[in-house]
Amino acid sequence: MPKMVFVETDGTRREVDAPLGLSILEVARRHDIDLEGACEGSLACSTCHVIVDPQWYDVLPDASEDEEDMLDLAFGLTKTSRLGCQIRITEEMDGLTVRLPGGA
Repeated sequence: MPKMVFVETDGTRREVDAPLGLSILEVARRHDIDLEGACEGSLACSTCHVIVDPQWYDVLPDASEDEEDMLDLAFGLTKTSRLGCQIRITEEMDGLTVRLPGGA
């Protein structure tokens, strides 16, 4: 099973199991990681905003236009920002590292 790493706002790194096909938001919820996802993954908010480690950014599928529109509303937006509800875990993502933005 793939693993992924969440870097929490205080810098704590948590490596967790990331079952294939689940979204980053779903993985976070399974492991009690503080990633809100107020719209339950329906692409109607930006509260599951994560910052993808730059070495992993190009491995991910491109963001849709709708995701990019929602990202414009995210606090602390960066060049590697994505919405956790829109990224589904694949074998190629084993080791994926994302940071939770502070002050969201």
